[in-house]
Amino acid sequence: MSSADEGMRVRREVLGSAHVDRAVARTTEFTRPFQEYITESVWGSIWTRDGLDRRTRSCVTLAVLTALGRHEEIGMHVRAAVHNGLTAAEIAEVLLHTGAYAGVPAANAAFAIGQQVLAELGDEAARIRPAEEDEDEQHRAGQHD
Repeated sequence: MSSADEGMRVRREVLGSAHVDRAVARTTEFTRPFQEYITESVWGSIWTRDGLDRRTRSCVTLAVLTALGRHEEIGMHVRAAVHNGLTAAEIAEVLLHTGAYAGVPAANAAFAIGQQVLAELGDEAARIRPAEEDEDEQHRAGQHD
């Protein structure tokens, strides 16, 4: 299998066919060389290496995107991380750890994007609860004033 074919297979497995189909459909003669490059080089040569598993590659990718402030890519890679088996708690740990080294503003932006994507995916940890619900839960737990 060529690196282009292998790259397309891995790209679809990690990002999902719907995302890849949208990217392919938007490809023009101008963007075709770049699409071919990322499919072969990033997905076909880097993501297929044996040195790291996909969970770890997702962690590294989220950390680098956060550190560099590449907000437009974070949501897509939060979805990929979930697809690669990371939990919301593990994604939060990656973002928190990255914030310690890349800065709080970078991590703050990544947390906001991550929470939005995880909420869209139905993850309970990312659900924003109304204040009344928190008060009811505290009352039931005996934590009232």
